[in-house]
Formats: sequence, C-alpha cells, structure tokens
Amino acid sequence: MNANNEQHLASSAPASQELAINGGQPVRTDPLPWEFPGAGWIDERELELVSSVVKAKSPFRFYGPDSQHMVDRFEKQWREQFGHPHALAVSSGTAALSIAMAALDLGPGQEVLVPGYLWVSCVSAIVRAGAIPKLVDIDESFCMDPEDLKARIGPRSAAVLCVHMSGAPGRIDEIAAICRDQGLFLIEDCAQAAGASYHGTPVGRFGDLAIFSFQLNKNMTSGEGGMIVSRTPDLYRRTVALHDLGYPRTAAGRLDTESPDMQLWGMGARMPELTAAMALAQLEKLPAITQAMRQAKWAIRQAMQDTPGLTLRHVPDPGGDSGPFLLMLLPDGDTARAWVDALKAEGIRGPEGSLACIAMQDWGMHWHFNIPSLVHKRSNSRDGMPWSHPDNAFALDYRYDQGVLPRCEAFMQRGALLTIGSTLSQQDVDDIITAMRKVARVMLG
Repeated sequence: MNANNEQHLASSAPASQELAINGGQPVRTDPLPWEFPGAGWIDERELELVSSVVKAKSPFRFYGPDSQHMVDRFEKQWREQFGHPHALAVSSGTAALSIAMAALDLGPGQEVLVPGYLWVSCVSAIVRAGAIPKLVDIDESFCMDPEDLKARIGPRSAAVLCVHMSGAPGRIDEIAAICRDQGLFLIEDCAQAAGASYHGTPVGRFGDLAIFSFQLNKNMTSGEGGMIVSRTPDLYRRTVALHDLGYPRTAAGRLDTESPDMQLWGMGARMPELTAAMALAQLEKLPAITQAMRQAKWAIRQAMQDTPGLTLRHVPDPGGDSGPFLLMLLPDGDTARAWVDALKAEGIRGPEGSLACIAMQDWGMHWHFNIPSLVHKRSNSRDGMPWSHPDNAFALDYRYDQGVLPRCEAFMQRGALLTIGSTLSQQDVDDIITAMRKVARVMLG
C-alpha cells in the first residue's frame, strides 16, 4: 500500500478512528513492559539460591569447600520436568551448538541442513566444525519445511539442524521421520522454545541432541547459559567431555585422562554454580512464564484471526506454543512497514531500545542473507576453512544471499513481529487488540 492510498483511507475514516500516525488520538501512551520473558519474573527465589552459593564460597561446579550442587540440581530437575534421559548444563546456547556438532563428529566433507530463518549461532557452529551449511526454506509455521528438506538432501548430507523459531515448533514429527528414513542426525535448536511441546512431547525429545539457551531474550534466563540434552549414554559422555577440557571427571571432580575413548579437545564451557542457581529458580517458574505469554498471544490471535489482509503464523500445535512472539504477514512489504509504524504510533511499543514491535525487514541476522560472514563465506582462519577445505569442494557453488529461499525472502518482506511480554496486563492485551483493530480498519479494510 503506498502512502497516498494510506492517507486517502485515513481521511475517509471517522474522526474518532483517525490513526495516531496521521494526527489522531493514540490508543495508549505508556510503553508496554520489556519483552524479556524470564527477567520479568526474577524475585527473591533467585536471590535466595544465588546467595546460598556466595555464602558457601563455592561457585565452581565440580569442587569447592561447600558445594551447593546447583548445576546437579538444575540438570536433575530439567530431566524430570521434560523427560530427557540426559541433560548437561553449559555456558551458553551458542557453546551448546558447537558441542553438539563435535559430539556427532561432524566436519569437512559433510553438510548440515539448516533453515533460512534462524540465528547466526546456528550457522557459526556448523562452520566452526568444518562442515558446510546447506539452506532449507521455511513454511507457514516459520520453521523448516519438511518438503523442501527432502528435496535438498544430498550425498554429503549428514545432519539436520531444526530450529524451533520464535517459540513454537513447526512440523518436527515429519522432520524427525525424514531424518530416520535418510539416516541423518537430527539436532533440535530449542533456544527460543524452552517449555514448548508438540502434541504433548516436549521439544528436544525428537532429535539425537537438542540445545537450549538461557540468555536474556529467552523464555527463562540466567543472563547466559545453555543446556544440551541427549538420547544415549554415549552421546552424553561425549558432550560431558567436550564441554569441559576434553575428558570426563572423577567422583572427586578431577579430570580423568585414563579412558582412551574420551581423550578429546574440550571447550571449557562449563556452567558455574551461580548461573545454575539463577537457572534453577527460573526453571521452577517456566510453566507460569510460558502460560502467561501463550494466553496473551492467543487472546490477540483470536481477536484478529479473521482480519482481511492479515495472515497469522501457522502454529501446528497451539497448545504447545511457548508464546513469546506473534508473527504476522501483510499483503506486501510497504504495508508491513506501514502496519508496524502505525501500531507504534498507537502506543504498541516497548521502552526505549525495545524491539517489541518491528517489521521483519528489520529482524537482522535472523535471516540467512543478513549474515555477512555467511553470505561472503568468511573464515576465522587464514586458510579459509571450511570453504577452502578440499573435502568441501562439493559446496563451491552454494549460495547464501537472496535468491536462494523464496519463502524466507517473501516472509521477510511481508512480515511483522510483536513480542509478547510475560508480564502483560489484561489492559495491555486489550490495548494491543484495540490498536490492531483500529489500524486494520484503516489499512486493511
């Protein structure tokens, strides 16, 4: 929609419905709460657990004068809460991805299939392993399209990195079935989807390995931190050695260098006790955090679902949605940007610096073609690894710029995003609905 059409529609609306962007009265003037889901729930419980570690003077996981065993307790509760056979707490979700690549022995001569709507950490882990990322398009769930995945599997394909983007799983059951049929490893990136599920099965239980993140933007937070879950004892043992210094630990917490099958090169990505104390307190609250976001999001969706010209993201299992993002598609790129600008003018925005309401054209390195180091095949080493490795010559013509994944590009152009804060009041939700309906009547009616 061009500016002239927008102005014409606005001038034909009743005065009481004139858009704020055109001089009308905004729906609200106070900013929405910060969108950081777990941070809004931090209280005395986090302080209590962190203080116990400080008072014990034992912030290291494996030994100390009076260990509070926060990391052990956190891993145990995670296993019990989500049914994972093995869980390993680590320093970040980014580290977890690299550990997962190494645990599966991925490297030169192999490619890892990954969706084009992702985060930069996904491709960086593949590249640092020496393997090649191969892009797969998304479907209306904004997650990997199983049909496009099948079409892109080739003789060098070794693993699939399926990303549960923006808090809700896509067709993960179909992707898991394809991986089984094709003999491919499946890694689930659940960084944005802690607490989500798919028809009753928690995310992370479909793949060989799965990772989670507890960075500030995530459903639960310890500032930084991550989790790796695995199906088998062998994979778990490898992740334990790799996240540490390349070796397992004895019962006393000292490095054990005697086992010949566990003499690897580690990353020093251990989770400290202070981080685990925060994460443990947040894990206790995670069901309430995700319920709050899911309820607010689906109230907004219900109110807007039949709006002409507005397409809401397809969520295959609404009950398993963890709720932190509302994704929308508008008829074209100009309308998407005008939609966001009009909503912001109505007061649907967060505090200064917030990304509460944005056009997906501005969603940065969540889109593969906005990652310069990927598009230009940059390397951390002078020899150009992995792009220069002779075993990776099969990928010489692989492209990562625009023109590769048509749905990713279309959704980026037409998309709009509203973050769903975990502390939205009923008035906040009502204001969001009122503003969306007001803007829709003028722009999309």
